[in-house]
Amino acid sequence: MFHWGMTSFGKEERWSNLRVLIAFARPQSRALALGLLLALGGSAAELATPMITKWVLDSLEAGVSLRAPILALLVLLVLGAAFGWGQWVVLGSAAEHVVFGARTTLIGRFLGATVPALQKRSVGEYVTRTTSDTVLLREAASSSIVGIINAVVLGIGTLVMMAVLDLTLLATTAAAITVVIVMFGVLMPRIAVAEAKTQESVGRLGGLIEGSLRAIRTVKVSRAEQRILQRARGDAEDARTHSITAVKVTATAWTIAWTGVQAAVIVILGFGAWRVGQGELSVSTLIAFLLYAFTLLGPVSELAQNVSSLQSGIAAAVRIRQMDALTQETEHATTGRSIATPAGVRGGRGIVELDDVTHRYDGAASNALEKVTLTVPRRGHLAIVGPSGAGKTTLVSLLLRLLEPASGSLSLAGREYGTLSHREIRAHMAYVEQDTPVIPGSVRDNVAFTYPDAADEEIWLALERLRLADVVRELPDGLDTMLTASSLSGGQRQRIAMARAILRPADLLILDEATAQVDALTEAAIVSCVEEIARERSVVTIAHRLSTVQHADEIIVLADGVIRARGTHDELLRTDELYRGLVTAAQLEGATV
Repeated sequence: MFHWGMTSFGKEERWSNLRVLIAFARPQSRALALGLLLALGGSAAELATPMITKWVLDSLEAGVSLRAPILALLVLLVLGAAFGWGQWVVLGSAAEHVVFGARTTLIGRFLGATVPALQKRSVGEYVTRTTSDTVLLREAASSSIVGIINAVVLGIGTLVMMAVLDLTLLATTAAAITVVIVMFGVLMPRIAVAEAKTQESVGRLGGLIEGSLRAIRTVKVSRAEQRILQRARGDAEDARTHSITAVKVTATAWTIAWTGVQAAVIVILGFGAWRVGQGELSVSTLIAFLLYAFTLLGPVSELAQNVSSLQSGIAAAVRIRQMDALTQETEHATTGRSIATPAGVRGGRGIVELDDVTHRYDGAASNALEKVTLTVPRRGHLAIVGPSGAGKTTLVSLLLRLLEPASGSLSLAGREYGTLSHREIRAHMAYVEQDTPVIPGSVRDNVAFTYPDAADEEIWLALERLRLADVVRELPDGLDTMLTASSLSGGQRQRIAMARAILRPADLLILDEATAQVDALTEAAIVSCVEEIARERSVVTIAHRLSTVQHADEIIVLADGVIRARGTHDELLRTDELYRGLVTAAQLEGATV
């Protein structure tokens, strides 16, 4: 009867998209079944009302008691109200469960996805799919499906009751309904197209807003507010245009539906009155038939509304289901053995080993790393330096298993990464990333993010080691002060991230530019902390500041994805021209490399 998908879809794809929507509704199948039964109960009460009305009129004409038919009407009224209330509550609750399930599933997929998979779309688009698209899913996956079934049953039931009353008047009604159905079949796919395009535009708008607000300082200093506004206006204009198209088509569908049925009522009234005058029809039958005609307005309008919601929901469901394509990290190891990584062991295998590792990013012209072989010792400080684009961040991402190598292998304490889950690998590591984002929550939440069971004494000790305890004590609520991106300076955010990493000892501490935004005194505290940790465990740092790397036990010089040199600071000054150039530049630029 109706086309569920877009005009460009084939029949198989349309039904495939409908199955996607049904999959979201399936966990609530019992609630939906109950809601459908309640809806059908209400429809049954509605179908019986005209017949009881005819009974009232016939009793009045015959001069018999009206007690029984009036009582029956009251019972139908109460039953109809009860069924309607129950349907509303059951389907409304089911709708919220569907949205909750979709949102939690989406968030789980986002958090469980690999970093390269997530980076293919903007953060704003992921937010839009979790918020906006799931709202569109609410009605479509619950009440719309039930509403369509109930409307069809009520419509058929109404036509059957009309047939019982008078076949001639039914033929007139059927002609009008046929016209409405044909027009619906033509218009519904256009609504789906417009809704899908609207959601795409809203997704682009969300991505633009998220990225612009994240870089608001750069936007303002670059005097780019108007350019960003124009781009946002373009996406908003697209969303508005497609939404208006959907509104117009929906309005046309509703107008046709209402006008068609109302025209049928007028024809029934005129033709029926003529037949009453000819003695072919009783007045009570005509009134009952007219009541059924008015009843028919309900299922027709309900069908129009629910099919429209279903179109929007299908488009949203398909967009949500696209997130299933996000590559997920492994949750379980292939073997159950635990990893023994005793601290303080020198010699033998390192905590992490890279063997002939190569990596290339999708679409890149060359490898980011080329046949890198490296042992990260179980104890000591390993620094990685090199010019921009040398592969330093790629190397760290491989250590953390944020990336997978194209070839070669990595092992942790003698066990290959492939035999371990991502969680098992990272359980032995702590990480301070370069951008040091603030995690939503308080100071305590940020410092204890890896170990939420940490006691306040542990948190204060970590802050003391980073010379941040006094700053936190001066905050309005101390450890319970809620943090935002602007409530701390860049250096303070870096120290918060460092405190999180050293809260409890990890077998491998990885620092990505941990001293990039701190003053000299704070840098000295971080360097001292690193040296202390390196005496017992392993530390890997990426750094451009000479003071951070010059005392490392070993320095790796990366260039164009390969290790070109390794050694201590003094050895590399004598033997490697690139390192010597980096040091010279660092001295000229203020002790940074």
